[in-house]
Amino acid sequence: MNNKVVYTLYHIFVKRGFACLRFNFRGVGRSQGTFTKGEGELSDAASALDWLQSYNQNSRECWIAGFSFGAWIGMQLLMRRPEITGFISVAPPANLYDFSFLAPCPSSGLVITGDKDEIVPVDSVKKLVDKLNHQRGINVEHQIVPDANHFFSNRLAELDASVAAYLAAAPERTTAR
Repeated sequence: MNNKVVYTLYHIFVKRGFACLRFNFRGVGRSQGTFTKGEGELSDAASALDWLQSYNQNSRECWIAGFSFGAWIGMQLLMRRPEITGFISVAPPANLYDFSFLAPCPSSGLVITGDKDEIVPVDSVKKLVDKLNHQRGINVEHQIVPDANHFFSNRLAELDASVAAYLAAAPERTTAR
């Protein structure tokens, strides 16, 4: 939760009036538990969303944002929670994890990658986005940040600007949640 990309995403949503929560998956930082390759981490994300929604029962929208492994978990949560209306997925590891569960993808969203990502090649993400965009009624925008590596070192301002512009694109995304 203290990763610079996660921190940037959190603050973008806070500035737009969203009620936000960032958390560590089990076994990360001081959190309890051990890594379970996705199953337990998906449970962590669902529990965090449940907790946040219990304090924001009248929210009009629910978005999920994730970075790298967290993007993969976030997309799985998107498939299980119909109240999620949009997503931001940063450097989703399409080359390392199976995203075939996104058929059909229930929501439009934004996928951002860096063209110098040494962990997740742009081509693997582009292939995923192209597959998702073949679905009717879904628009997954893919933005590639020039000179950005996997952690967007020295490119966090560009990441911030891309996500903020995407969220501002529609009037219903700009009001308090």
